[in-house]
Amino acid sequence: MTDSKDNPKGMAANERAKLMDSLRSGHRSSRQRRPESKTVTAPPPKRKAFDFRELPQIKQLQMQRAAADMMGIENPFFRPHDGLAAGTTEIDGKTFDNFASYNYLGLNGHPEINEAAAHAVETFGTSVSASRIVAGERPLHGELEDALARVHGVESAIVMVSGHATNVTTIGHLMRKGDLILTDSLVHNSIAEGARLSGATRINFPHDDLNALEKLLAENRHKFDNVLIIVEGLYSMDGDFPDLKRVVKLKQSYDAWLMVDEAHSIGVLGETGKGIAEHYGVDPQEVELWMGTLSKTFSSCGGYIAGSRVLCEYLKVTAPGFVFSVGLAPALTAAAIASISVMEREPERVKKLQANGQLFLKLAQKAGLDTGPSAGYSVVPVIVGDSVRAAMLSNRLLARGVNALPIIFPAVAEKSARLRFFITSEHTSEQIERAVRITAEELAELSGEGSAVDKLIRATR
Repeated sequence: MTDSKDNPKGMAANERAKLMDSLRSGHRSSRQRRPESKTVTAPPPKRKAFDFRELPQIKQLQMQRAAADMMGIENPFFRPHDGLAAGTTEIDGKTFDNFASYNYLGLNGHPEINEAAAHAVETFGTSVSASRIVAGERPLHGELEDALARVHGVESAIVMVSGHATNVTTIGHLMRKGDLILTDSLVHNSIAEGARLSGATRINFPHDDLNALEKLLAENRHKFDNVLIIVEGLYSMDGDFPDLKRVVKLKQSYDAWLMVDEAHSIGVLGETGKGIAEHYGVDPQEVELWMGTLSKTFSSCGGYIAGSRVLCEYLKVTAPGFVFSVGLAPALTAAAIASISVMEREPERVKKLQANGQLFLKLAQKAGLDTGPSAGYSVVPVIVGDSVRAAMLSNRLLARGVNALPIIFPAVAEKSARLRFFITSEHTSEQIERAVRITAEELAELSGEGSAVDKLIRATR
């Protein structure tokens, strides 16, 4: 054997030769075993992420935006506000009369509510950092739920982090295949999504047509296990509300459940703002599910269900949108608690809101504006008939110091496109009179330019 200095591998020359022959033989045999018809191809080029501009619905949206740009129609949406949006707001350093915020009782920015939110952050931080069922429970959560149950006059409540998700997860979880959901045709998207998720059969009845609802109950109740009727306490697009007394009688007569979405009616209807049950003098415990949001009257964010203790305890341990979601942030929880306290202590805010809503409706109707079925509370629409005209009218109002946003297709039917005015307790009579006058003047001018506007409308279709 050779010295290891001459052969670092410590292997004799003849041994190395045998090993190399063996390796070459193995390599040749492995090549021979491959099918001769198979060819080695280069790997395909790395594919980039899908370009969503190829989706037909996105192409359509881009075409609509391009048409609006060509016509010089500025996008009225997503304008950043420089500070607190109340009766007035700041946009690009300018002050506008503001009719585009939910701040119905003027509680957002209230010193007592700000202080409560700040104290909650100092005590608990900015997040509870877990779902409530795991480790996110804080004393504030129970305090808020007790306050909401008190406002609605029922046993209990459960608070969730999103109003939309509250409807989706509650309806989607409670109802199932073999059940029936009867909904007013103008209910919120979150209700429709919850019904779709549930797998239950859903039937719409024409808006506020309780005769149609009764007919559907008579024809269908016996075919299903559970039946849930869903209405809103105040409809966010039209500003009207149902006859709750009759709805309750119908659900009792046909052994159905009733859910009332009070997102826009709590703090608005009733002598002290306790909603549509207070407005009609209905026992709130005759309604199975009260739903509401914290982002309107209660100057916070999130949603809730109020009802029986058994129902709320069941949802707390089984509803996916609650069990698998982080708990409501401390500052938001504290803000909602403080807002409820101020509303209960100062019912004059509710009276001022209601007076302002009635004034707006009266002046708008006198000016010949189409306010639809609005009852003149927190929401008054001005229906203009098409999306282009609604966007143009909104921009013209902004140029004259009034911020009111358009509601266009598909949020409403194209022929029902509108400007939606949110009324608050903070608006002055002068602001309301000015907004109505400017709206009537600008809409009349647009109508006078009818043929030109009609051409622009056709260009977007």
